[in-house]
Amino acid sequence: MISDVFEAARWREVGLTGLTDVTYHRGVMPDGSPAPVVRVAFNRPEVRNAFRPQTVDQLYRCLDHARQTASVAAVLLTGNGPAVDGGYAFCSGGDQRVRGRDGYQYHVTVPKGGSGGADMGADSLGASDNSGYIPENQGQRTIQEGDVQSQMAPHAVGAKASTAGRYPTDLRTGDPNAGETSKGDRYETDPRDAAGRYGRLHILEVQRLIRATPKPVIALVNGWAAGGGHSLVMVCDLALASREHARFKQVDANVGSFDAGYGSGLLARQVGDKRAREIFFLAETYDAETAARWGVVNRAVAHRDLERVGWEWALTIAGKSPQAVRMLKFAFNALDDGLAGMQMFAGEATRLAYGTAEAREGRDSFLERRPADWSGFPYYY
Repeated sequence: MISDVFEAARWREVGLTGLTDVTYHRGVMPDGSPAPVVRVAFNRPEVRNAFRPQTVDQLYRCLDHARQTASVAAVLLTGNGPAVDGGYAFCSGGDQRVRGRDGYQYHVTVPKGGSGGADMGADSLGASDNSGYIPENQGQRTIQEGDVQSQMAPHAVGAKASTAGRYPTDLRTGDPNAGETSKGDRYETDPRDAAGRYGRLHILEVQRLIRATPKPVIALVNGWAAGGGHSLVMVCDLALASREHARFKQVDANVGSFDAGYGSGLLARQVGDKRAREIFFLAETYDAETAARWGVVNRAVAHRDLERVGWEWALTIAGKSPQAVRMLKFAFNALDDGLAGMQMFAGEATRLAYGTAEAREGRDSFLERRPADWSGFPYYY
């Protein structure tokens, strides 16, 4: 089962290889033609859809594929589940079991029976709580300071000559096995090449991609949105939440983490400065109705209707002017994204201007080596 609200007849799997932590589907219209909607979902319900580096690499691949698919108008982002214990999650943030000194790690073996490392904190809900929340430290392995160096050891200069020069790549490059094993069968010619994959907070790259994608990304919050998952809701263009199961909790400070960029800045813009500080500093759980009232999500809907309403919103967006939606998204982003946001907006404006007679005169005069004739173009006011 992908999800208890997933309508299999409405979706067709997209053929990207190597997806283990994420599922990716293209919508299907009643006549069998491709719908202008895709569904991307976290697929680690057993750890409340917490992300590890492999998860984020796969998420990036799917979102970037959707970005580059010109027939797709909108993206639905959600979490699969529930887990076998009945717990629901959109995304509970980074898997703390694989968090190391300089970021989340690829090559870590987690003992079976561990509960998952969602960065939700261990201070609020106990095992008897029926929400499906898993306290942070149950059954986890803590990564020690030297772990990165020990993981790099097989990649040292001079390793097996027969396999030297084989470079593991992340899932964005299409290698489904990269980063999945540390059995000594992959080697680097320079230890820095191995280390380079570790010293990143991969989820920030996904945040930037969502902001830069010129089509709306709609979060369907079907369960817990905590830590880094809470921040993902902030960067999505629209958000719907399950009235029965969605729970929100920003626990970065509980686990020594902080999203000082979009996760906090956009939250303050959406709910107000004082309330954003309350959400971060107190790390209290709030429900879907509260999230809608505060402006964290657009609406709280019945759980059974969550994906149906998301589908309807996506199709409604697909009925609008693609260029207008693109420009509106960049305009909404411009203030918060500073010069980078203005560059996105201005770049699109420049591209549109290329289609005018005035721009063509500028191009043609250059190519024809003559002075431009601007006499036919008024100074609009």
